[in-house]
Amino acid sequence: MGVRRRKVDLELLTCAWHGHALGTGGAAGRRPDPVLVRETADGLQWYRCLRCDVWIPSRKPLEQGVAAADRSEITVPERGRALRDRYVLRLIALDRVLHFLLLGVAAAAVMVFAADRSRVSGPFYRVVDALQNGVGGAGARPGTGLIGELEKGFEARASHLWLLGGILAAYALLEGVEAVGLWRARRWAEYLTFVATTVLLVPEVWELTHRVTVFKITALVVNVAVVAYLLYAKRLFGLRGGARAEQRERDEDMSWQALERATP
Repeated sequence: MGVRRRKVDLELLTCAWHGHALGTGGAAGRRPDPVLVRETADGLQWYRCLRCDVWIPSRKPLEQGVAAADRSEITVPERGRALRDRYVLRLIALDRVLHFLLLGVAAAAVMVFAADRSRVSGPFYRVVDALQNGVGGAGARPGTGLIGELEKGFEARASHLWLLGGILAAYALLEGVEAVGLWRARRWAEYLTFVATTVLLVPEVWELTHRVTVFKITALVVNVAVVAYLLYAKRLFGLRGGARAEQRERDEDMSWQALERATP
């Protein structure tokens, strides 16, 4: 018999990081809501976490929300599918932050190089000459490898370098906007990320036809997974009922009916 694996409980993980979202017993003079508060014969009160369903004991009423009159005044925190989507979107956002940093550094490097190419060209060519005509006679072949790519950079027109730097900076800005929007779970950011990532799949596949590397394969797999998740799980472009169907699922997991079903 195989070992049954337990799924990661995102609700418990979130409560461990941010603290419990405790239910309350209602206003003074009202009977405590059994979904939110339980009382035992020894005078102990148990407050229910609305996120992870854990019961917290207390000898005296907790201050948080004690005056809440009814359920309509209590906001159920993200749980179930809503919380899962929040974590996935933030993982994608962190990936976009990494892209933003790398592209930003690349853009800055290209622009600095374009602005001060004449000063660094002398030392560079002295190094190339040493590699090609060093002691022992055998050096790097002209125009090949990294040296060859750097030589092309020194020979490129300044306008081309500034254009490349501008493109990299614009792409970095796009990735930064995606990261912020996804972190805040904005619907427009999901569409923006889907379109931008889908467009970039074409050059990524084309690159693999010329040279296959672990980095390129990993990047392609990650981007395909992001596109598939956004299209299917987030129901973009009306797929599987669109935003309304997604909102119904979220509301169902965060409803009082769901809390009552999970109440022991």
